Amino acid sequence: MEPVTAGAVGGGGLRGWRAAAQDALYGPDGFYRGPGAGPAGHFRTSVHASPLFARAVARLLCRVDAALGRPAVLGFVDMAAGRGELVTGVLAALPADVAPRVRAYAVELAGRPAGLDHRIEWRAEPPEGVTGLLFANEWLDNVPVDVAEVDPSGVPRLVLVREDGTERLGEPVAGAAAEWLARWWPLGAGEGLRAEIGLPRDRAWASAVGTLARGLAVAVDYAHTAAARPPFGTLTAFREGRETTPVPDGTCDLTAHVALDACAAARALPGTRLLTQRDALRALGISGARPPLALASTDPAGYVRALADAGEAAELTAPGGLGDFGWLVQPVGIADAGDLLVDVSDDEEQ
Repeated sequence: MEPVTAGAVGGGGLRGWRAAAQDALYGPDGFYRGPGAGPAGHFRTSVHASPLFARAVARLLCRVDAALGRPAVLGFVDMAAGRGELVTGVLAALPADVAPRVRAYAVELAGRPAGLDHRIEWRAEPPEGVTGLLFANEWLDNVPVDVAEVDPSGVPRLVLVREDGTERLGEPVAGAAAEWLARWWPLGAGEGLRAEIGLPRDRAWASAVGTLARGLAVAVDYAHTAAARPPFGTLTAFREGRETTPVPDGTCDLTAHVALDACAAARALPGTRLLTQRDALRALGISGARPPLALASTDPAGYVRALADAGEAAELTAPGGLGDFGWLVQPVGIADAGDLLVDVSDDEEQ
């Protein structure tokens, strides 16, 4: 890919991927602003895969409630709420002694869906000073970032893109972006090596965590860490359930995996944990284990339900799939996050 000259940057509609994706996703006619089916119509998240996911998040909220000393008002903030599927499922799964104290927030740029539970407050920004759980499922991968690529001389340059997806190399990466690359995703000198510059995500996550007065912040996403960065980046797109070429024209979701270790460092807090979804959900009682065959004789209907749950749990925890998602778990003013993700499934209803 030949670099464009400084005077040509912006010519012919060329601009960095961050600016292009921002308009394509969140502009007036962007992918996430439309009135249609929302993200569920284009890709399948853990929330859409099974109600077990919302039940696990509800269980985590109950553990946070206990760690906070059961406050009079317990907040639940659903970041990038889509059409409110997760927060709706969490409210439905809460026990009777917790549900009346919960104040639920859905944070989303699109308009409030018709018929949404009246208990859910719909907002464009997370509320300040919440005591409770902030949960961001597949939010950070849609925070737009710039892309860098190594040119034939071994210099990392910004990748510029037109609305039709055509790319050219721009100016060398400089300033804070270059510092981020050097620390979190050093590219080396191999021509064509690529990286997504995760600095905007670090800042977005630090800001979201900063809205909590006390509680727990959790980010769940496609992720990688410094030990295993993909050499050619991860930028891709989804349209109508299929992965497709990323084109910043507003017709598809644009996404890239998240450097969750960098996000964790952006808001360094004691007790922070990075783990896989598989381990996190198992600690919350979602194991995917098949029910005992004897149950088929004593409670056939219960056996069928348990078997269906086991299949859904297996999808949520599957290696090579949703189970490999990263969970960044950060406590704010409460005990080590590990204390909240201990497998006590024998003592809790699965």
